[in-house]
Amino acid sequence: MRYLHAVGALIGLALGDALGAPLEGLPPPARRVTEMQGGGLHHVRPGQYTDDTLQACALADSLVVCRGFCPQGFVLRLLRAYRSHPEFFGPTSGAALDLIAAGAAPEAAARTVHKRKGGSRSNGSVMRGVPLGIFYRPDRVRDVSMVCSRLTHFDPVAGECSSFVNRMVSEMCRDASRRTAFDRALADCRSRELAALLGKYREHPPDPSLDAVLCTHCAVAVFMDAPSFADAVIAAVNLGGDADTVGAVTGALAGACWGYSAAPDSWLRALQDGQQLLALARRLWAVSQG
Repeated sequence: MRYLHAVGALIGLALGDALGAPLEGLPPPARRVTEMQGGGLHHVRPGQYTDDTLQACALADSLVVCRGFCPQGFVLRLLRAYRSHPEFFGPTSGAALDLIAAGAAPEAAARTVHKRKGGSRSNGSVMRGVPLGIFYRPDRVRDVSMVCSRLTHFDPVAGECSSFVNRMVSEMCRDASRRTAFDRALADCRSRELAALLGKYREHPPDPSLDAVLCTHCAVAVFMDAPSFADAVIAAVNLGGDADTVGAVTGALAGACWGYSAAPDSWLRALQDGQQLLALARRLWAVSQG
């Protein structure tokens, strides 16, 4: 059972990313999207994922090979993913990776980007961090999530958002209910702003924003009230905006909650590199149990 939920978290992330990719940066669609389709600003193919999955896979692979979180190993894989598809990467991650590629240390690069742009509270470190929740037990997730986030996002609130999602994933991959996972993540949250927003998540309309706090609230709020895996992801991506990232985070939470077997077969058949992603998810869970 735990295995299906762990695999579901990574595959759910990729499914939400791919379903939302053609809707990224656009207003809510006139006709509700329920199956994989192509198009959008990046002219994606049906089932094609973006940097949400590329970054998460870079992290998952580094966890497998290094048998735990290794900043250097992760950054090397992140740079490789960035070079393969720079068009998908957001402004904060992309700017930090450009500096790292030029020889800067990751945290120095992140600090520089933070100063240049007047902040770094975007959602790039939230969408990619889910493998940490799969790999680590709940009591270890927060510290490693904060370190991982800071490699590209200097603002600690971005790390708190990543930690919240990863804590929920870790709890649900280890048999906690959706409500219990949420309550424990909320109790562990050290951002007053994020805790206040999520503590009364139904009182605030979901905003599919690039902002880490708003994105996290949007994904968590949609997930918490959804009756099924498919309903959660469909509701998330049809909000438009940063649809691929909100879809990815919602999909990861849904997969951790309902498991891989709850994902629609039609989505799984259409997903780019589906078998490779499944194999990586299986290896990640196996290594985490070693």
